[in-house]
Amino acid sequence: MFSHIMVGANNIEESKAFYDATLGALGYKPGVIDPKGRCFYATKSGIFSISVPIDGEPAGPGNGSTVGFAVDSPEAGDAWHAAGIENGGTTCEDAPGIREEMNIYLAYLRDPAGNKICALLRMS
Repeated sequence: MFSHIMVGANNIEESKAFYDATLGALGYKPGVIDPKGRCFYATKSGIFSISVPIDGEPAGPGNGSTVGFAVDSPEAGDAWHAAGIENGGTTCEDAPGIREEMNIYLAYLRDPAGNKICALLRMS
């Protein structure tokens, strides 16, 4: 359904280090910065990217917005979360873990620009 997702960043290098670590924990290669200074993580299923806003205003998180990354196991989600904390992210929402009532694993972080992201596994 989605071709790509782009979130704002105030410092591309800081945000790239954060996403290289968190997405690297899930097995993805480091992002590539294009000539315009945007950073892209391309996969077979879509593209995740970070960019300084083109209007020149500071980047800020969308209220109520969350970008979710699929994980293969709770352990992968825990590694993703730990990599985020170690690279400038902050934890938010409930602690990482299985939500029995919904039969899913969730872990939440805010990236260095304040964007809310999560790791999600639908348990079978």
